[in-house]
Amino acid sequence: MQTMTVLPQRPHAAVFCLLLYCLNGCLSIPDPRQREALMQLEASMQTGGRVVLTDAEQRLDALLFKMKQEEIIKADFPPAMHFFRARSLINNSPIFSLLQKMPKGGALHVHDLSMVNAEWLVKNVTYRPNCYMCCTDNHSIRFIFSSRVPKALARCSAWTLLENLRAKMVNPTDLDNSIMGNLTLYTDQDPETVYPSQDVVWSRFEQAFLAAWGLVTYAPVFRDYYYEGLTQFYMDNIMYLELRALLPEIYELDGSTHDTVWTLKTYQEVTRRFTAEHPDFFGARIIFTVNRGVNMSVMIGVVEKAMKLKRDFPDIMAGFDLVGREDSGRPLWYFREALSMPVERGVTLPFFFHAGETDLEGTEVDQNLLDAILLNTSRIGHGFALLRHPVAKDMSKKRGVAVEVCPISNQVLKLVKDLRNHPAAALMSENQPVVISSDDPAMFGSSGLSHDFYETFVGFGGISSHLGSLKELAMNSIRYSSLSPKQQEKALALWQRRWDKFVSENAP
Repeated sequence: MQTMTVLPQRPHAAVFCLLLYCLNGCLSIPDPRQREALMQLEASMQTGGRVVLTDAEQRLDALLFKMKQEEIIKADFPPAMHFFRARSLINNSPIFSLLQKMPKGGALHVHDLSMVNAEWLVKNVTYRPNCYMCCTDNHSIRFIFSSRVPKALARCSAWTLLENLRAKMVNPTDLDNSIMGNLTLYTDQDPETVYPSQDVVWSRFEQAFLAAWGLVTYAPVFRDYYYEGLTQFYMDNIMYLELRALLPEIYELDGSTHDTVWTLKTYQEVTRRFTAEHPDFFGARIIFTVNRGVNMSVMIGVVEKAMKLKRDFPDIMAGFDLVGREDSGRPLWYFREALSMPVERGVTLPFFFHAGETDLEGTEVDQNLLDAILLNTSRIGHGFALLRHPVAKDMSKKRGVAVEVCPISNQVLKLVKDLRNHPAAALMSENQPVVISSDDPAMFGSSGLSHDFYETFVGFGGISSHLGSLKELAMNSIRYSSLSPKQQEKALALWQRRWDKFVSENAP
């Protein structure tokens, strides 16, 4: 049975009139009713502020409120700490335990080479036959699977067959831990010391991707890796995924390669198999990406390819994006000729542009936000700089362009130190369209979406966010997905059944 809203949609009409009257200076001492009306009005404006909660949801909300009160007064408050230091505290939090069980809808901003945790890659991939490793001169590693000793790689040591190397060791644990450390940014040391600047952390970030490349792009691993990625997200109660993928050439043991079409088909086949085996998983779609460091001629060719893939694979292919560090890559405006091709040709190719993933101000980089909107982006990836661009913020809200917020990524990559100060806190206070995602969870040592939802709920929202906020964020991930309206309706119905079950099992 539906009950009264926890946070009313608007103050009662009489109170609202009183509010307007008093704001014009009717009393020297503010009327308590005026204060209450203001508080209700402000609360109704935040994400989830107008969500109607059932009796059971209200009981669960009261439990969450009590948990959050206890969390906030702790000396070590996780959102105020670097995630690498806070992770163990979060893992032991009763709020986090509840969020793990919560059906979170879809993950709309996740990258292909960082969706599966590093431990799985080490234990399940590097122990396979024919896996070679070399060490680069900048203290990273590279891998390749080959039926014979591979050709030497520039700026890398001689290739070593891992099977032989491990056979010489009494205990290969140290080697495994060292490999794992090269596949993730996570560190047990002080992260502020290990990564003193954005340049340092981004350099390490890019090297970790290159280290994973030779493992993930090996054909037998590629299939298993993607299936495992879907499994890990599914186990975190995520029912849908939109994966940003470079669609690289995939190689076989003999060195032969498969093209982009083969790669996309493989994503499609594995998704179908996983969905068939997990009927409550709604599916996955691919956002084709290219590094923003390419030149114009390359971009024109890639956009041509993207249009063809969208035409030939409309079910699995969601759209197109540019990836890589915004601060050092080319801005969207540089590629405007190539990115205008779909509209000029009457071809539908949705864009999901990374934009505003920067703390720079007044540069071509943060102007990506306005250019993304001019190019009719469907969502904005990160949008960290959006608060400093009121026109872009207003246009994106009016057009229903959601911001894909990735809290842990923004903190680890040194855009914000204390997550209570993340710009998304302000966006959520006025119900800007927002979805929560995890960007590169394997690189950060996070899992699925639960860690990012924790940082959002406890950090961004403070004491005022509530179950309605969580509910709306989960529903947003379906509403602002690339799914068709009919698919969204079906997905929301599936999500609602899981949500009702979650509430009934966890409400006091």
